Amino acid sequence: MNFSELGRVIEQLGKDRGIKKEFIVGAIEQAFLVTARKKFGIQGEYEARYNEADGEVEIYQYKNVVEKVRDGIVEIEFDAAKKLDEDCEVGDQLGLKIENPGFSRVDIQTAKQIIFQKVRDAERDILFSEFKHREGDLVTGIARRFEKGNVVIDLGKSDAILPKKEIIFGESFKPGDRIQAYLSEVVMTNRGPEIRLTRTSPMFLVKLFEVEVPEIAEGTIVVKAAAREPGYRAKIAVTSQDRDIDPVGACVGMKGSRVQNIVNELQGEKIDIVRWNEDSETFARAALAPAEIQSVSLNHEDHTLDVIVEDDQLSLAIGKRGQNVRLAAMLTGWKINIISKAKLQERVKLAVENLVQLSNISEATAQVLVQKGVMSIIDLAAATPEDIARYLGKSVADAKAMIETAAAGLEDENIKSDLSEEAEIISASAVPNQAGFKRSDRSDSGAIATGTSAVKKDGGDKFSEAERRLREELAAFKLK
Repeated sequence: MNFSELGRVIEQLGKDRGIKKEFIVGAIEQAFLVTARKKFGIQGEYEARYNEADGEVEIYQYKNVVEKVRDGIVEIEFDAAKKLDEDCEVGDQLGLKIENPGFSRVDIQTAKQIIFQKVRDAERDILFSEFKHREGDLVTGIARRFEKGNVVIDLGKSDAILPKKEIIFGESFKPGDRIQAYLSEVVMTNRGPEIRLTRTSPMFLVKLFEVEVPEIAEGTIVVKAAAREPGYRAKIAVTSQDRDIDPVGACVGMKGSRVQNIVNELQGEKIDIVRWNEDSETFARAALAPAEIQSVSLNHEDHTLDVIVEDDQLSLAIGKRGQNVRLAAMLTGWKINIISKAKLQERVKLAVENLVQLSNISEATAQVLVQKGVMSIIDLAAATPEDIARYLGKSVADAKAMIETAAAGLEDENIKSDLSEEAEIISASAVPNQAGFKRSDRSDSGAIATGTSAVKKDGGDKFSEAERRLREELAAFKLK
């Protein structure tokens, strides 16, 4: 079978589509092998070979050499085989070239379809491997069309998908627009490799800083964490490996030029750049900027930060619709409780008033107990004599009498044994539970999923532990 242009086609496919010549030759041989079996029957054994010198696909049929032929499709008589190959013996298998297979137009079309399918499969594998290792990179392409709200972006060799949910709120694109995005993942589907992009991921923000700030690209400045509410506000924590370089100043740039370029790319999204610190308390203060923090208390058991602020700083700490505290929780990876200092002082006052209802507890004694976390008669009744004795510097017998008085007070209808639910001190709380970025200290590329949800708190005693953790802070308050 002679194809005068077959060699040229193989070379051209290899250059245009980046497919190895050996693969194309293998696809052609397999295609004509399938066609031969279809034409001559599946009982026979066939082989297709591409003769590069002649530009010909040769079809061979293999037959067993026997003394007496019983099946002419798979056997050949020994005398006839001798004429073709003098060295053959009975039991050998002899390959006979089919000089004129007589393939029809349908047969040729079938072979072409198989070849094209093999080439497409090879292209898919090449595209997948080419883009798979680019996961985590910034890419730029041209918007071509829209499919169910998703933007199809031409990256040159392939199209990528920017899902509707990965577009920043308020953004709109039209065909022909140049779009920059973060390549989040490449997955193989039945239709071939699917390249998925995002503009809402915190990693998009990190990569934009890598482009705009040479010190980050060089590794002098490291982005330790990032948090975003796409289109509204973001926070990014940075640190410097060089003491002479200010990481925040380098990211901001001269007259804010560097950060402004990123803000423009993110449709005006406000960006807070904070200095990262290994100390969780110091880092939390920076993460909650611009609010001024009075004090921070850490609970490592449930990974919670209780943050006390003055009343005039409360709205700044919480932020518009809770944005500031949510982003701070996402950035630090800690649950954050925002506590009003005025509410805390009121809670202390109410706690003292609750305890002095007992005849054997003075205001001074009540203040000491509150400082130690005993916030009500119920707490006192549940305490151990040894603890109360240690708090007050009294004997165990005196402490035991005090606890018995508290237990009796629980039965007295004229005594209010616990604080009112109105005494709640938590103004807002944010719990990491959405996607954020936090670089691992053990690896430059490690990431941890974090996030936040912020809600107003009103009522309940479930934060009494938080109050106890603040007992040292309470000791500094003057009770009125």
